[in-house]
Amino acid sequence: MDLDKYKKAWENQPEETNKVSQVDIYKMAHSKSSSIVKWIFIIGLLEFVLLNSLYFLFDMEKAYKEYEKLGLYDFMIYSQFIVYPILFYFLLKFYLNYKSISVIDSTKVLMDKIIKTRKTVRYYVLFNLLYVFVFGVIVTVATLRTHPEFNSQQVFVSIIATVITLLIVLVVLWLFYQLLYGILLSKLNQNYKELAKLEQLN
Repeated sequence: MDLDKYKKAWENQPEETNKVSQVDIYKMAHSKSSSIVKWIFIIGLLEFVLLNSLYFLFDMEKAYKEYEKLGLYDFMIYSQFIVYPILFYFLLKFYLNYKSISVIDSTKVLMDKIIKTRKTVRYYVLFNLLYVFVFGVIVTVATLRTHPEFNSQQVFVSIIATVITLLIVLVVLWLFYQLLYGILLSKLNQNYKELAKLEQLN
């Protein structure tokens, strides 16, 4: 029996059994929330591993030579010292969010932890989208600098083409994250609403 059906059954029970049922509904919401937060951590970890495994599929030495031609070799090296610690930070936050959920949490505490988890995921997605955008802009500027022969019209066309490409990439990436995390966050939000109703009854 899922949480919605359990809730309907609870609403139809005699008043004297409602308090017992509230505890049962809380336990189900707690269990589901814990499971969802765990899957957010697992998916984040798998995403990190899979994306970094791409280094084994592509000739990174050739890629770095191309970056060197654009004058971006140092940028690529130093940016990794910034990006990876931030990614590890988010993975750690995902894990800590999962481990922080305790069976002894009150309804309000569990609600606060759900909000915290949702914020962490949103900041993580925003960081990735922002990084892709900044990376695209920097590569575009560097590419234009290596072609001083471009006239103003060619520069304008290149900028427009880059903007359109970046928008497409960002939309696709956003949709990917919506599919990856959106479903889990939607379920987590539903649990939050159920817990909020229980909190109002207490």
